[in-house]
Amino acid sequence: MSEKGVVKSGSNLERVLSAGHFAVTCECGPPKGADVEHLEKKIALVKGYVDAANVTDNQTAVVRMSSIAASSFLVKNGVEPVMQMVTRDRNRIAAQSDIFGAYALGIRNMLCLTGDHQTFGNHPKSKNVFDLDSLQLLDVVRTIRDQGVVNSGDPVQGGIKMFLGAAANPFADPFEFRVIRLAKKIDAGADFIQTQCIYDMPRFREFMRMACDMGLDKKCYILAGLTPLKSAGMAAYMNKNVSGITIPEEIIKRIRSVQKTEQAEEGIRLLLEQIEEVREIPGVAGVHIMAIEWEERVQEITQRAGLLPRPQL
Repeated sequence: MSEKGVVKSGSNLERVLSAGHFAVTCECGPPKGADVEHLEKKIALVKGYVDAANVTDNQTAVVRMSSIAASSFLVKNGVEPVMQMVTRDRNRIAAQSDIFGAYALGIRNMLCLTGDHQTFGNHPKSKNVFDLDSLQLLDVVRTIRDQGVVNSGDPVQGGIKMFLGAAANPFADPFEFRVIRLAKKIDAGADFIQTQCIYDMPRFREFMRMACDMGLDKKCYILAGLTPLKSAGMAAYMNKNVSGITIPEEIIKRIRSVQKTEQAEEGIRLLLEQIEEVREIPGVAGVHIMAIEWEERVQEITQRAGLLPRPQL
């Protein structure tokens, strides 16, 4: 990985983090088709309020506009993308080819993921690839960036300087292995980490304590993942059905205790409290706000959380 604090890419997100600012990223999911106007509306909603926006790669194995194409539209419209790439759909030839194409289009941040299994999506009978996993993909891109060779050892024509990210889930079992898995991703090349949605704050604090004890916060930037709850129904559904997410019963009761018309606002208030709390946790370098299909609230959230204006470096 890049030495923390030394800017080695053209990434604004990297410059913000290396300068010591508390970073803010969000999600900007591509449309389920070629509706550019829909994408541009989302871009306008987050522009100026975050340091970068994640562009998902056929999330939940549902077909959408490619993350590369959508990321290029963000670049064109003045929002820095974090292009996600999953290994589910590509072998190492296709992955490296897409990395070159993305870099040529001005994309400077990349989040390496394994991806949801295709049986969860709208093409359950499709064939997966999984030639690499997320750790191996990180290592491949890091090798291209730092050594100037592709996976076969052949030289690259013209270098790339990607700021590399990975995901971490502090809440999966076995819990003790979570930090070891994080360390492996950092060793493979991750410069920054975005975590799964955090609701169990005591467990996240313990995860960060273990990460700091291992010195991992000195090797990469860790961004806490936060998702606003729109309703008590959403909270109960996520707690029961979304793997790796644990929502304490007291949070579900808190959202349910207000009228249905007020539950979205209560979810925003809870999120603001979470942002304030994670800012005080040692080792946390920023937040990743996953207001999925709720981009119109990003400006309000960042403003009410005291995260504006964003630094322009």
